[in-house]
This record gives sequence, structure tokens and C-alpha cells, in this order.
Amino acid sequence: MIDSIPSRLLAQGRANSDLQAYHVRDDNGNWNPTSYGTYSRQIQEACRALISLGFKSGDTTAILGFNRPEWVIFDVATMMAGGAPAGIYTTCSSHEVQYIIDHSGAELVLLENLTQWEKVKAERANLPNLRHVVMMNGVPDVADDLVMSWDEFLAHAKDTPESAIDERLDGLKEGQIATFIYTSGTTGPPKAVMLSHKNLTWTANVAAQISDIHSDDYSVSYLPLSHIAEQMFSIHSPITVGSSIYFAQSLDLVADNLKEVQPTVLFGVPRIWEKMHAKVSAKMAEATGAKAKILSWSQAVGKESTDFRNRGEKPGLLFRVKRKMANRLLFSKIQPLMGLGNARMCVTGAAPISAEILEWFAGLDITIHEVYGQSEDCGPTTFNLIGRTRYGTVGPTIAGTEVKIAEDGEICVRGPHVFLGYYKDEAATNDALVDGWLQSGDLGAFDSEGFLTITGRKKEIIITAGGKNIAPKNIEAAIKNLPLVSQAVVIGDRRKYLSALITLDPEAAEAWASDQGVSADGVHANDKLIAKFDSDIEAKVNSLFARVEHIRKFTVLERDFTMEDGELTPTLKIKRRPINDNWSDTIEAMYQ
Repeated sequence: MIDSIPSRLLAQGRANSDLQAYHVRDDNGNWNPTSYGTYSRQIQEACRALISLGFKSGDTTAILGFNRPEWVIFDVATMMAGGAPAGIYTTCSSHEVQYIIDHSGAELVLLENLTQWEKVKAERANLPNLRHVVMMNGVPDVADDLVMSWDEFLAHAKDTPESAIDERLDGLKEGQIATFIYTSGTTGPPKAVMLSHKNLTWTANVAAQISDIHSDDYSVSYLPLSHIAEQMFSIHSPITVGSSIYFAQSLDLVADNLKEVQPTVLFGVPRIWEKMHAKVSAKMAEATGAKAKILSWSQAVGKESTDFRNRGEKPGLLFRVKRKMANRLLFSKIQPLMGLGNARMCVTGAAPISAEILEWFAGLDITIHEVYGQSEDCGPTTFNLIGRTRYGTVGPTIAGTEVKIAEDGEICVRGPHVFLGYYKDEAATNDALVDGWLQSGDLGAFDSEGFLTITGRKKEIIITAGGKNIAPKNIEAAIKNLPLVSQAVVIGDRRKYLSALITLDPEAAEAWASDQGVSADGVHANDKLIAKFDSDIEAKVNSLFARVEHIRKFTVLERDFTMEDGELTPTLKIKRRPINDNWSDTIEAMYQ
């Protein structure tokens, strides 16, 4: 039997059966624990149910829902049965859900609620291979032969002996596909990153080591489990070390749940840390007089304390006395309000974060370690380590891997965590993997001490403040399909939401103005025109994409893009950087 996440789970169930694996909050506000012994039995039961339903080694499943025990149980059970699960973002549109289910070949799908069922039902005619839909706990019965409840699903386990699990595990191979991570490409539909059992186990070991996670640690699971980083923090690393997970009630209640749980480990995309910063710093700014001086002094001590920690140095006795005082005056009061009262390992990743935000948290004696990587290498490429952290960089290369900078500045990665390729996409795989080196599409440089700094991206991928990778060309193509539109550029890198710059086709705009009986001069700012775009973008653009890909604001420009202004290539392709520079004030106005 090879080393795998399912085999590690069984080992935890045997050796540490009483350790708490996960917690779920009930309506009375109690966090009810489930042990690793029970967790192991739940996954084995789900595995046997899958086998009873005809699931074969090499088959796939799909999962659509917010973070819950059923999500993880179904995911690991799929791997245990010799297959590969494919997570789907809850914000995906019906069309996107259909594409992933069909592309992955999933015959069994797990859904969280009736809203997700409506998405599947709407595309049912385009899912010829779908045999079973399983609903998570607590969903009202669905009168459809395709659908079964969670209890009905588990009831099928009785038809398969426990020995079948050993047979499936004995048949696993290190290089076999263990999971699919669907990620946006620069053009076309999302690509399926194939990660092997070896990829997952090796990375889980490294993640546990560099994050210093142990069995007495606990964290809150709230970011999408379809993202590899959250899987590492909620599934693979906890199973590896025997740590515990608290499943957040919902995204809206994450802040409350953090305060209740006070996790020792917390992974967050930059937007999470930015929200904490905005809320707490605004309150602190209200302080005046002596209170303001105390805050300022304490923050200075916090930054100095964090500097010692980041350099791996121990402060002297005098400073330790100062820090103890600052802790009593500020840190011990502010940290619990953010849910960070017990936090000893805070991590940020999936999108860039400003050094200023990290420095602010340092003033509260909180070190946030920035990680850089991508789905194609299971999440980590570099990491700001304990005792070796430098703000403004994404840290040194993780042990056991190689990172080089190509002649054009592209970051290239090689190691046991690099993916197998893109499912059913040989061309994209050949572009991404060259002689075993993953071509990241990001530009970067190492300093003299081996810290990597990201300087840009070769790929035209927008990474929002929430860490979602978005291919702008698909959205831009949909906007350009609207009447009157000449060009469209989607904005949103490091931003809270997407916006768009739109230019008009001169002849079409003039004709529209004539029909409406309005002046052609200044037509770009006409109220009727803006209202038309408002309606069309919502109905004909946003409806095609996931919520995070929706255009929230737009500006119709007074002129089209031109080659003379450096905005178009000779073949009339848009040039993003000049457009961003030329229209920077307009862009900023959409985010004020």
C-alpha cells in the first residue's frame, strides 16, 4: 500500500482515534467535535457506498458546496476508492457547473443545497453521463430518481464489504491522479490540474513542516475547498499531523466564528487580512490623547518584536519586559477581537498582499507569512519561513524543490509537487511543463539572500483581492458581443471586484443616438445609454459567469482605443498596461 492521504487517515483513526478531527457548530452555539476514529469510519462508509453504486478505480466525482464534513468525507472517500474528486466553486454559473461535471467525467455529484441542485437540473440535458446526485445533510427531499439524500447514499455501504477498501488502497499508485483542481486559463474554459497522490502527500509533509503544525493545532475552514490551498489547510495537512478543523457556518459568519474558536493556525487570502485591518485600524484611529500615545508606543514595540521573530533572533531581557507591558496594554485586547488571540501561525496567499498591511499586523505582534505558488505545484513554491521572513517578498524556495528565473524573468519550478498536467489538454500541458519545469507565467527575481519578489505576470490573468483567478478575455468577449461596443477591458487585479472600460463603435453609436433623438456629442455619458449597458451587462454578460466574475461597475469612454495612444497593437489587439496608464484616473474613480 502506497503512502496516500486516505491511508494516512486510516492510520490516524487507528493510532489516534480519540483526537478531535473536526467540529461543527449547532444551533445552540456549541461546537460539537468528531474524533479521528469516527472520521475514519465515516470516510470508509462513504467509500463503500461509492463502490456499491458502481464507482470504479479511475472514476471521478464532483463536489459543489460550502465547507462541511460531507465535502471532505466525499472527497477523501473518492480517493480511497481509487478515483479523483473535482471541486466546484459555489459561485459558478449553471454553465460552468455543467462544464466541470462533464469535462471531469463525474458520474456522481455531491451538492450542498437546492440552489446548487437547480444549477445541475438546468443543465441536465447536457450531462448524459451523470448517474447520481447526492445531497448533503439537512436538505429537503428532492422528488427525482437522480437524487438521493446523504443517509440514502451511506445506506448503500452495506452492499460492499470492508475488505473492498483494502483492495482499492492496494491498487493505488503514487503517480495516479488523486484530485482535480479546476483553474481559469487565459482563454477558453477552465483547465483541470491533475495532482497525484505523491504530489499531495509530499506537499502536505512540507506544508506541515514549514507551518509548524502539530496535532494540538486547530484552524477554521472557510475558504473554498475547491482551491488547493484550502485543501492543504483543511484536509491534507490536518490528516497528516492529526490536527483539528472547525467548519465555519458560512462566509457571512466567519468573523464571528473566528472570535469563538480563536484558532492557532489561520490561512487567509489578502482580502481577509485587509478587512481585519480596515475595521480595527479605523477604531484605533479614534483614540486621542494619552490613549493614542499608548497605542503608538505599543505598536512600535509590536513591530520590533516581530522583527526579532522574523530574523530568528531572541530579544534581551529589557525588551521582553517592554513587550510584556505592550501585550497587557494592547495585544491581548486587540488580537482576540479579530479571532487571533491564540494564533501562532498566520498565512496569506493566493494573491499579492501589500507590505503595509503586513507591517500593520506586525504592530499588533502578529506575523503573517506570505506564501507564493499555484495550483500546478499544489500551492507552495516559496514561503516566508518562521525565523526567515521578509515583508515585500514571498520568501525563499521551499526545501526539496528548485526554482529558477528564465531569461525573460519567468519563474520556473521543478519538484515532487509539480502537477501531472492538464486533463484532456495536451497542448496546454506542453506549454506549462518544459523538460520537467513548470512555467509559472509569473515574473520575479531573487535577492542576494534568496528571497523571491514577484515583479509581474506574463499571463493575462486577473487575481482579485479575494484570491480568485479570472481570465479577462472571456468576459471581455461577452461585453464586445453587446450592440454598440467596440472594445472592452476588464479591470480587477488586486481589487475587491471587477470593473470594465468600454469604448463605442462610432457608427453604431451615432445611429443609436439618432434613433433615440439625442445628440451624438457626449453620447458616451448619456443616461439612456448607461441604463442600456447596465441592463445588458447584467442580462447578457454577468449571467454567463460566476458571481466573482461579474462586472460591478463600468465606464463608457469618450473615445475608442488607438494605436497612436499606444493602446492597440498593429493587429488591433489591446495593450493592457498602456490602457491602465492612460485611463488610471477613470479606473480609480470606479473604486472610490
